[in-house]
Amino acid sequence: ISAFTSAGGMQEMLGTGIHNWEGARAPDFSVTTLDGNTVRLSDLRGKRVFVDVWATWCPPCREEMPTLDRLQATLGGPDFEVVALSIDEGGMPAVRAFLVSARIRHLRPYVDASGDARTLFGAGGVPLTLLVDREGRELGRKLGPATWDHPDTVKLIRGVLARNTIPSGSQGG
Repeated sequence: ISAFTSAGGMQEMLGTGIHNWEGARAPDFSVTTLDGNTVRLSDLRGKRVFVDVWATWCPPCREEMPTLDRLQATLGGPDFEVVALSIDEGGMPAVRAFLVSARIRHLRPYVDASGDARTLFGAGGVPLTLLVDREGRELGRKLGPATWDHPDTVKLIRGVLARNTIPSGSQGG
């Protein structure tokens, strides 16, 4: 099991590539939805978002996508959304084909065909996952795949969401 962690006393779970950028403002940028509309990350303010930057050509991304779908089914609602943000240059057709073949039913796909998100988030690779609070601040990030629907991981995420504040002693703005 691997998951992200944050500095505010959260217990680090097994895994590598864990980074803590707690409190940093998540970059704002535009993405395209399945129906062709444009959405900005700032449009989701007021909701906690679990951004997963991925691509259909990335085997670890493809493997973790069903776990993200189940995480959305478990925690998703008006206050929380898993944002599956594809950086596929093939755009929504490539993403749609993968989601259908993988039987992904609960995620609302977003596409950044320009690849700006990868640069803005400082991603050295994909998958890159970030938990962003209601005000658009990063609570934690993880580079690399994870089993996001594992009970221990869901418990960790729920704990961070219940807190939904920057822990004392952390740096950030």
